[in-house]
Parts: sequence; structure tokens; C-alpha cells
Amino acid sequence: MERTVPPAPSDAPAPEAPAPDTCFPDTAGLLDGMPRQRVRGAANASGAPLTPPATAAPDTGFRLPRLLRLLPTPAGTPFTFGYGAVLALVSLVSAHLDPGVVHTLHQGSSTDVAHLLRTPVLVLVASALWIAGGILSPYALALLFVLTALERRIGGVRTAGVFLLGHIGATLATEVPIGLAVLAGQLPASSLHRLDYGVSFGVAASLGALAGLLRPWLRWPLLALFGWVLVTDLLAFTDPLTDWGHPIALAIGVATWPLVWRRHRRLVAAGQGLSFGSGRP
Repeated sequence: MERTVPPAPSDAPAPEAPAPDTCFPDTAGLLDGMPRQRVRGAANASGAPLTPPATAAPDTGFRLPRLLRLLPTPAGTPFTFGYGAVLALVSLVSAHLDPGVVHTLHQGSSTDVAHLLRTPVLVLVASALWIAGGILSPYALALLFVLTALERRIGGVRTAGVFLLGHIGATLATEVPIGLAVLAGQLPASSLHRLDYGVSFGVAASLGALAGLLRPWLRWPLLALFGWVLVTDLLAFTDPLTDWGHPIALAIGVATWPLVWRRHRRLVAAGQGLSFGSGRP
């Protein structure tokens, strides 16, 4: 015999499936109020996994943090912050000293030919601790913003290197011809003791280096504006040697473009450099 089950009579009523609400109480309202604890593993009716919709980050419209990048900070720009603090301290102390004492200190820090022959390292460092015109002079404000922007793009060590390169290079380029002219009898011996100090050569070189990291629409107007100021000073003929040192320092900064761009590109690739507003020269 075959193992078969006799079919049910055709006129027999089909069994009814129990309604879900007959076995359990009405919990639809309770389930709607419970938190979703398995959003990551949930699936829709077709079996495709459900993912929560991405929410856009709120736009606060608060741009002050970006504006603060223009100013030095101890963590972000340690060289500019520390150097600016030293300059501010020196200016504050000198403002309360006797003018005769300040003049003596200026003479001892001067990068003239006589001092460069005796103590070159000492006067090259000491002369960079004074700001001609005070802490509110144009070069003091330019130092604050230019060094901050440059350090955020190439780091503190290389920013200090660019500053010192312009400061030392322009100083030697203006003082060495004076010494040669005195030896040749073209200038009096008193020219060996001319007063020369300040941060302007370093600032000019740093601005020239920074211009190579800016977009062309900002780079060339900045260089043209600063160049116009330097030409105006040369035409005024008030201090020809120092005024010639500024375009020399600017040219030194421009000559560092390949080096600063290479360093800037490495920092940006490592996620440590500021890429906003940068452009290949």
C-alpha cells in the first residue's frame, strides 16, 4: 500500500489563520514609542538593509576661528608667538628707560661694519630684537601677520630660516660695500659706525617668501604694493643704504619660492599645513 493521506472533502471549510490581535494585546502604540536599537542590522520588506539617512553638519556661520588664524598662537605658530612676545617685551622695557640708555643699547646692537668685524653673531642677533619706530610701526604689524601666515604654511623652523636669511643677507649686502668704499677712500671712516638695527629686512624676506604660496590674484598685487612702497622710500633718499636693503631682502624671499613650496606641499600632504589660499608660483 502507498503511504498517502486522504484528501479533505471539497465542501469542508478551510481553517482560518488566527488574527494577530487575538493572541496578543494591542501593542502598536507601545512599539511606536520605543527607540530603534538595531538600526544597523534592520532590513526592509525586500531584504535590503536599512541605513539611517545622513544628516548634514549644521552651518553655524561663525567665521571667527578662521580669522584667528591670522594671529599667532603658542601651539599653532610657536616661533612667531615667541618672537613677537620677546619684541613686545623689549619695546615695553625700552619705553620706560632713559632715552640715552636706549640710544646706547641701539649703538651696541647696530650691524655696522665695525661691529660686524668684531662680534658678527652677537650684533646680528641683537639687532633683530629692536623695532625701528616702536611696537605699533608698520613693520611690527607686518611681522605679526606675515610670519604667522608663513609659519602656518611651512613650519616654524623654516620660517625662522627665511627671516634670518633675509636679515643677514640684506645686512651684509648693504654693509660690505660700505667697508670697501671706506678702504678705497670713497667714504669717511665714520661710515663704519652708522646706526643700523631692526626687523625690516627679515620681514621683507618673509613677505617675499609668503607671496610664492599665495594665489596669483593675491600674490602679484601684494608684491606690486610692497614694491611701490620700497620705490617711494628710495626716491625720498632719506636712508639710501637701508632703503636698498629692503628690495634686496624681498628678492631673497622670492628666491626661496621653490624651497618653501616644496615644504608647504609636504605639510599639506601630511595634513599639517594650511592649504587655504595657496597656489603654485
